[in-house]
Amino acid sequence: MIPASFLWVVFTIFGSLGQVVRNAAQRSLIDSIGTIGATQVRFLFGLPFAALFLILLHFSTGEALPVIGATSFAWTVLGALAQILATALMLAAMKDKSFVVTTALIKTEAVQVAAFGFVFLHESLKPLAILAIFVATAGVMVLSWPRAIERPAPKAIALGIIAGAFFGLSSVGYRGGILAASGAGFVLTSTTVLTLALTLQCVVLGIYLAWRDQAAAAAIWANWRGSMLAGFVGALASEFWFLAFSQTSAANVRTLALIEMLFALALSKLYFHQSTSRREIFGMALVCVGVVMIVQA
Repeated sequence: MIPASFLWVVFTIFGSLGQVVRNAAQRSLIDSIGTIGATQVRFLFGLPFAALFLILLHFSTGEALPVIGATSFAWTVLGALAQILATALMLAAMKDKSFVVTTALIKTEAVQVAAFGFVFLHESLKPLAILAIFVATAGVMVLSWPRAIERPAPKAIALGIIAGAFFGLSSVGYRGGILAASGAGFVLTSTTVLTLALTLQCVVLGIYLAWRDQAAAAAIWANWRGSMLAGFVGALASEFWFLAFSQTSAANVRTLALIEMLFALALSKLYFHQSTSRREIFGMALVCVGVVMIVQA
């Protein structure tokens, strides 16, 4: 039996695996429905599955739904909107010629979420955890940085760091929403907050697509079969993320979640049979050391 103190580790690992699969499924939709449309798929087709998880949990356990008060709702809104904004900034960064560097800078999220957690949720971290965050983040940046020497524009650097900040703020918002809810166990509470967040995101992006990109909105429904897999896996991955947020600080979760890079790299190597460079080995070693440190902390 897994000790309760280590449940967040299990939840985060499964969430990371699910995210790798979801990203692969979502990426295949970009050519047919566009980047914003593919982003909406994550929310729109994930919502029914999240709602189904919530219904099954509610009736199977007989537990009352949690009370989502003003504070919990405000935190959840912050998380949902910050995630949308972070995604928009990330997409803007990808239009820059230095998008690879910018993507690497987005991975500073783990460092920034630790700062946000301390400021907004008053969550302090042990020195070992702080060191683990920097070590794992350095490893991911080594893995993400382009092979060729590249001088990113100041705009690219700013977009990458700011996008990482909003992704971090999103994680803190979701944890705040879960902690502020009351009246139910952590599983039902996490699932309720997830369902609320996805509903908010569907509404916001739905309004945007109806206003600015009606063709993408129509293409989403035309590609509903391919979108179902992305929606299901996305909802399942998010369920594990939210469960992890209910158990420990967002900084711990987002640091351990950097193993997603290792999963994605492993799948890429196995699928494309690419060789591994010394730099990639060094980066993977740093990520592994950081992961071990954050679990020990």
